[in-house]
Amino acid sequence: MFGFVTANLKELNKQQQDRYGGVYCGICLRIREQSSQTARLGLSYDMAFLALLLMSLYEPEETSGPVRCGIHPFRKRDWFDNEYIRYAADMNVALAYYNFLDDWNDDGKRSAKLMASAFGKTLPEIEKKYPRQCKAIAHCIARLSQLEKENCPNPDEPAHQFGLLLGELLVYREDLWAPTLRQMGDALGRFIYLADAAVDYRKDLKKEKYNPYIAMGDREDWQKWDEYLVLAMGRCTANFEKLPLVQDKDILDNILYSGVWTNFRRFGAKAREEK
Repeated sequence: MFGFVTANLKELNKQQQDRYGGVYCGICLRIREQSSQTARLGLSYDMAFLALLLMSLYEPEETSGPVRCGIHPFRKRDWFDNEYIRYAADMNVALAYYNFLDDWNDDGKRSAKLMASAFGKTLPEIEKKYPRQCKAIAHCIARLSQLEKENCPNPDEPAHQFGLLLGELLVYREDLWAPTLRQMGDALGRFIYLADAAVDYRKDLKKEKYNPYIAMGDREDWQKWDEYLVLAMGRCTANFEKLPLVQDKDILDNILYSGVWTNFRRFGAKAREEK
């Protein structure tokens, strides 16, 4: 369901691209060290947004350096490390685990069961460190699964669940900024869920799978869906602008004001082209 909250690289300069890539590489390395090599298969650029947002808000001390890895064996790449990159790595693993577990429970995919087993090895440790966040992930994904089985005709209900999930992930600690981060995460989660539903509309219709737009009786209507997304992202950015962000604000602006829309248009165009 993720994949929308990434940068529009064409609008980033070289320094910004290197910074963005370095955060991504830092999360990748931390997943390997904190979980396993296999867990890196679930890595998403969306987690780089989570790390950058918290890094910009709290401005922690960080370390950095060049590294060569199996994915990029020929050229060393810069990486960054701090507590929020480690947090993003743990949240990436927890999200992937519960997503695979849900696929196994809903569809009986043996591959999903195997991946859930691989990702779940370090889950008890992650749950111990971040009980609130992991509880929210488990509860919201379970509730989403229930709504899908009920063929819920109101898209706001499943979108709300994903909003609750992302809101808890954006809140690293309960402090002055927690309410704003929750509201921002709630709106961003709704955007992601509804954007994903739009992109998957034709595929879900063909496979007779749950899609909130199909359940509510909607025909394919990208203009209408676009209006839903504009409202959700408007709420997200309104809360985003309340945060006192300076460090990496240019990259975060790129993601929320350009990247999410570039990705949605690209995924949407690809979905419409597929027969």
